[in-house]
Amino acid sequence: MNKKLVAWILLFSCNLMWSLQFTGIKLIQDQVGPYFTVWCPMLLSVFLLLPFVVKDYRRHQRKLKDILVFVPLVILGAFPSQVLMTIGTRYSQASNAAILVLILPILTTVLAFLLLKEKMSRIKWLCFAVAIAGVVLCSTNDIHRMNFGSEYATGNLLIFLALVGNAYYNVGCKKIADRFTGMEMVFYTYVIMVLLLTPFILAYEPDIFARIPKFTKDTWIGLLGTLTLFHNFLSMVLFFIALKSLEATDVAISNYLITFFGLPIAAIWLGEKLNSQAIIGGVLVLASLLILTIIESRATRNANAIKA
Repeated sequence: MNKKLVAWILLFSCNLMWSLQFTGIKLIQDQVGPYFTVWCPMLLSVFLLLPFVVKDYRRHQRKLKDILVFVPLVILGAFPSQVLMTIGTRYSQASNAAILVLILPILTTVLAFLLLKEKMSRIKWLCFAVAIAGVVLCSTNDIHRMNFGSEYATGNLLIFLALVGNAYYNVGCKKIADRFTGMEMVFYTYVIMVLLLTPFILAYEPDIFARIPKFTKDTWIGLLGTLTLFHNFLSMVLFFIALKSLEATDVAISNYLITFFGLPIAAIWLGEKLNSQAIIGGVLVLASLLILTIIESRATRNANAIKA
């Protein structure tokens, strides 16, 4: 099977797993604070990844200087992406955050151009526009209700900085993807994240460990299932495998699938209702990605045929 097509299939799966994050946070928010929400699943994922990374570490004879390349990616990328988004949404409104997320592909495109010298083809711009239209339709009700007044300025700024960090991390990982396996990239990122978050847990949520025995079934499902196993472990491994065969801008466009998958999951699991605009918007998002996948797969086959 074509490598790029396989990469897109993996990316579809990643977005499905990432879409579980919202439901997972809803399941645990009554008992777990924002720092522990990020810290615990990452710590558990470190142990899940450790057996695989040990083999890669020995095979590639890694040194400390090799691992240190992840420090700026975490400090400037993963850390603000995870933490500032969580805190910023608390200060702002969920509708504001949903609209601001539309900036992510633009930020990723700009950083990919500056750092990786990537360019946007016409078909990518077309799919990008269709995806934007789909997400706007999915967010119609939120757009009518959103409030970007001064009282939400701090939260909106934190969300924007989180999106900048997200874009920087995606592009930065693409730049070093040929030097590390997907397992290694996820593992070293999580290790550094856990180290950075531990002081915040001890300072702002020190009583969380004493409350663990009181966690409900929903909290355990959210922590161990949706956030740890799917969102932080399996999805990220598949993501970095796919990233090696795709451009950062392709990944940015595909992120709109999170909305497409997240809506029915919320409707089924949390009882939230879907409106007609959301359904149409989701179809547009899926259509844009299918078009991009089919056209790029054909282009790859033609290029291989010419080389042969």
